[in-house]
Amino acid sequence: MDANPDGDLIVNDFNIQIATVNGSGSQSANMVLMRSIFQMGIPVSGKNLFPSNIAGLPTWFTIRASKDGYTARKAEIDFMVALNPQTARQDAASVRPGGALLADEALGLKGVRSDISCYEAPFMKLAAEVTSDSRIRKLLANMVYVGILGRLLSIDPREIEKGVEKQFRSKSKVVELNLRAVKTGYGYASDRLVKADNFVLRPMDKTRGKIIIDGNGAAALGAVFGGCTVVTWYPITPSTSLVEQLIDYMRSYRIDPATGKATFAVVQAEDELAALGMVVGAGWAGARAMTSTSGPGLSLMSEFAGLAYFAEIPAVVWDIQRVGPSTGLPTRTSQGDILSAFYLSHGDTKHIVLIPSTVEECFIFAQEAFNLAEKYQTIVFCMSDLDLGMNNWVSNEFKYPDDIPIDRGKVLSREDLEKLQKFSRYLDIDGDGIPFRTIPGNGHPAAPYFTRGSGHDIAAEYSESPEAYTALMHRLNRKITGAADSIPQPVICERGSSVGIIAYGSTDHAIGECRDKLRRMYGLETDYIRIRGLPLNGTVASFLHHHDRNYVVEQNRDGQMRMILAAEFPEAADRLYPVLHCTGIPIDAGFITNEIIRLQRHE
Repeated sequence: MDANPDGDLIVNDFNIQIATVNGSGSQSANMVLMRSIFQMGIPVSGKNLFPSNIAGLPTWFTIRASKDGYTARKAEIDFMVALNPQTARQDAASVRPGGALLADEALGLKGVRSDISCYEAPFMKLAAEVTSDSRIRKLLANMVYVGILGRLLSIDPREIEKGVEKQFRSKSKVVELNLRAVKTGYGYASDRLVKADNFVLRPMDKTRGKIIIDGNGAAALGAVFGGCTVVTWYPITPSTSLVEQLIDYMRSYRIDPATGKATFAVVQAEDELAALGMVVGAGWAGARAMTSTSGPGLSLMSEFAGLAYFAEIPAVVWDIQRVGPSTGLPTRTSQGDILSAFYLSHGDTKHIVLIPSTVEECFIFAQEAFNLAEKYQTIVFCMSDLDLGMNNWVSNEFKYPDDIPIDRGKVLSREDLEKLQKFSRYLDIDGDGIPFRTIPGNGHPAAPYFTRGSGHDIAAEYSESPEAYTALMHRLNRKITGAADSIPQPVICERGSSVGIIAYGSTDHAIGECRDKLRRMYGLETDYIRIRGLPLNGTVASFLHHHDRNYVVEQNRDGQMRMILAAEFPEAADRLYPVLHCTGIPIDAGFITNEIIRLQRHE
């Protein structure tokens, strides 16, 4: 196979999309391919676009290699691998001019386009050379395309071998079969395919000290370090894998070596409302408790969220956002729950919300959420999304969190109560809105109090007094507002521009690339603030006032963060311009760039 490019080589700066069907076993092959590129020292990211059924519908997995470290989705397809008859023509048509296509020869796509490089291979026939078992043959066909791509793109065969061994560790026979399939594909490409495209991968040194992990796994690991002992849940895409991985970690690290018994509790509830009810009960009893859900579950949790807020009980909820409303699109990403989470429940409520953008922040925020929940005696929401939660990301190795000590907040011991003449559960002694609490088992006769979701006074006694209720509501608001300086602070990148960009969550991954495009292609310099939590503080207000135009970029239809910004800082509302992406597909830098330029030209 001799390379014969028509132009300059495109090195370490393109994406590969693999089009298959759900349940075909391609995920393992895709991970081997992604990991092989990562092991070559090349920055890489992977995104899985899959249907909400178990098997049979179209699935696309996209791997992006970027020498510049860009990790957001790239809208254009450079190199397509077409294996699905249902979408083959559509997949071939989606390749950008000058791109490349590798297709199963049974699909008949060889001459479908003259403006791209086309390769064909008999995947099933090649897999049959490895095994006569028809069931296994279908799985090995995936590894055949790994081998062919390895040869076409100059992926180091040793890295592919390491990738296979890591993917199927401790299964020597499976490793052997898959390596044979890879070598068969590699040999076919060497003997039968002539290199006609310009794409090539060459070793770099940009992944040393880095790991590949998904956001849900990072959050699960962080919850273990955060002292979580009670997990309740109801399975729902895309949050299920967070709890599944958390259970695995707990079974590995939370078993008492002396007794062999678990030092944690996991309960699968009948629904999401019950799951949060159990978390609130466990938090009241002194446990660090959490649940994980997505939009439909968040809607069900409204009543108990209000109880945790009003009765002041610590609780942690992870919301891995997906497209709504109702069932919506369960396997598509969104930032459509921000407004709901911030104000969840009827009446006047406002919650602490943490918004990670990276897997490293998922790990850190999972720990900080428990500290904040106990410090402020309230429910804390961690807002991830399907893109961040379920896709694999390259990250710096996580630092051992010895700089995040467990903070239980204002908890009175028996000894503390013996020094006090009187204990009033909801009395604000320090003026920060946070009262002292006791935990069941304290032993002191003054420790018990009645926890209620109805009106109450500072002594936790039932009350319908207008004065007591007003004082309580103002104190709760003062408490939550006061948390603005304790939550993760905004990240700001300023270059003195009059144009600002505001974003949060996984949208951040497209912003850096967008700002580079705006500077390089249009000469437009921008400043940027990434919001990492609610409520907002003066830092955000200052950013808004220092910029004539602030583009609020988010992945929902209605501009939910823009609504919050306008409500919190109404004097800056006329400086806020929405850039909204609500397709369910992860946002890309090109879209943001085009929208900002369009809005700039309509000043």
